[in-house]
Amino acid sequence: MIKDYFELLRIPQWIKNLFVFVPLLFSLHLFEENYLLLSLFAFILFGLASSFIYIINDIIDIDSDSVHPKKRFRPLPSGRIKKRSAILTAGIIFIILIVFTFQIGIHAFSVNNSFKYFLAGFVVLNIFYSFYFKHIVILDVFSIATGFTLRVLGGAAIIDVPVSSWLILTTMFISLFLGVMKRHSELEQVANIENASTRKVLSEYSITFTNQMATVAASGVIVCYALYTVSQRTVSVFKTENLIYTTPFVVFGIFRYMYLEYLNQKGENTTQIMITDIPMIVTVILYIITTIVIVYKLI
Repeated sequence: MIKDYFELLRIPQWIKNLFVFVPLLFSLHLFEENYLLLSLFAFILFGLASSFIYIINDIIDIDSDSVHPKKRFRPLPSGRIKKRSAILTAGIIFIILIVFTFQIGIHAFSVNNSFKYFLAGFVVLNIFYSFYFKHIVILDVFSIATGFTLRVLGGAAIIDVPVSSWLILTTMFISLFLGVMKRHSELEQVANIENASTRKVLSEYSITFTNQMATVAASGVIVCYALYTVSQRTVSVFKTENLIYTTPFVVFGIFRYMYLEYLNQKGENTTQIMITDIPMIVTVILYIITTIVIVYKLI
């Protein structure tokens, strides 16, 4: 039973909310306790918001998920958790989210209004996505990208630090890339199964179109990140031009993800890739270590 609810909340998917730590990493405050705790608090709040949205989305998609080759095994479409129980769980999470966000009877953290707006925008955006946007071609992947961008902006707002425009663009392109690769994977899965399309919007996409979109998004990630590392503001803040040496990790990560999708059809589940693919894990760890060493001048 607990395992079913753990799956319903999609706790492993919380890894996507690690984007809230991006501003902290580049803020020069990574090793300061107050900043770290605030970012962790933001991570938890975005995690709760994500779980709330996942449940809402699963309730809406029960019928379509029941005919999906993989999603039919989820708690709701498989019948392991009843719809009424899922609605009750979503309600409880929403109440907890409101209590912690607006500090009702809680004074451990001071959450500024900017963060509240970004978190509220994230919830509202994803509710619209669950009901409408995911059925509109291109707007669906842009909604996903906006969600990741709001995570970064929320992470910056809660610790009250500015965030580079190039970094925001990098976030937007990498999330567009992940969204497009997810659509590509879904198309591959249903290509040889008659009437197997579980998303209305999939009929508006094609393998060729998603390939082209992925190429553009991947290029955007690499170019924007490279420009971020050498921008005048970045060099001025960190007092070094060495951040450019982290670019190969970003390029390798993008190419590795494309390899996993195009040759192994694993692009639908980003979380699974990030926690199971050894080369990807090593790349992320090396990127973080290298960035910290360069930004914080540990050597």
